[in-house]
Amino acid sequence: MNKSKIAYGAGVICVAALAAAALGAIVLKAIGASPIDTYVTIFTGPFADVFGITEILVRAVPLILVALGIAIAFRSGIINIGAEGQMLMGILAATATALALPGLPRYALLTLVILAGAIGGGLWAGIAGLLRARLGVNEILSTVMLNYIAAQFYTFFLRGPMIDPGELETGSGTPQSMRLPESAILSHLVPGTRLHTGLILALILCACVYFFLWHTTFGFRLRAAGAEAKAARYAGIHVPGSLVMAMVLSGSFAGIAGAVEVMGVHHRAIENITSGYGFAGIVVALFGALHPAGIVPAAVFFGLLLVGSDMTQRSAGVPANMILVLQGVIILCIVSAKMYLNNAYAQERVARFFSRLRAKASPESAQTGGQP
Repeated sequence: MNKSKIAYGAGVICVAALAAAALGAIVLKAIGASPIDTYVTIFTGPFADVFGITEILVRAVPLILVALGIAIAFRSGIINIGAEGQMLMGILAATATALALPGLPRYALLTLVILAGAIGGGLWAGIAGLLRARLGVNEILSTVMLNYIAAQFYTFFLRGPMIDPGELETGSGTPQSMRLPESAILSHLVPGTRLHTGLILALILCACVYFFLWHTTFGFRLRAAGAEAKAARYAGIHVPGSLVMAMVLSGSFAGIAGAVEVMGVHHRAIENITSGYGFAGIVVALFGALHPAGIVPAAVFFGLLLVGSDMTQRSAGVPANMILVLQGVIILCIVSAKMYLNNAYAQERVARFFSRLRAKASPESAQTGGQP
């Protein structure tokens, strides 16, 4: 039974992957691009040199962090679609902290800046959690609306209180903050590339999330509240409080993703800094089965898609927005695959099918009942 279940899961995943590739090929053909050339460029181009490989990991870092937060929320029974806005609030908090305390020792400042990002994202997500727990407001609507509000806050601060004074002196007025002090910038892991130590932090947090959710009492309570709220209440778990805490933790990871992105890549707050990581992180979390062990390879895969799409824009003339289409196709295939993976009736039919195949493969054994 276990073998048939594994075979069933592998088969569903393979069919979903093939379906995603086929649908993507249809869209590419419709815009006049070669599906084969495009896929070859996406999946092989980034591996041509060290810089391309490291860029995949640079893109994977914020995706891992956002996806970890999404996984916590989804497993706790609350849906967080607001990671984009939570990243922005985390960036504002992290940038303000770094600029306000430039004289602190390096490790103290790095720690405070990351904590500030976590607090900024967590508090912003907590608004949606409280609205859901206290007033029953749908968290999908509230988190999406909070994204728009966060974007306006972010633009206001970059064009007003936090704008680089140098931009005002030159008259260019580019909406960006001052450059972070050197003590608040993450070190590079590979010289000559943008790969930074945020990757190490992301991997450490993966292990922490796994331990938290599956090896602590509080993590069990969150998962229990998400799995069956009525049973959790009967067991004495405060479900509304669990929902709020799950959303705060989820937002904290998005805020950390924003802080790491500004500390490791851009070194100042700029417009469009999130690059859609807040939304892509949702796809990564789902693709990784809401588990840290699956999120890491899923983030690397989507990092490959992002870097490869940039290359296809230059070499194959495919619009960079095509990656959004591929993401949408992958989401549809993931959702469809999960429906079949969780279908007990379909699993039973596959198990019977494999049993019949085994019976046909050994007819003598079937006739004699296994007697010598």
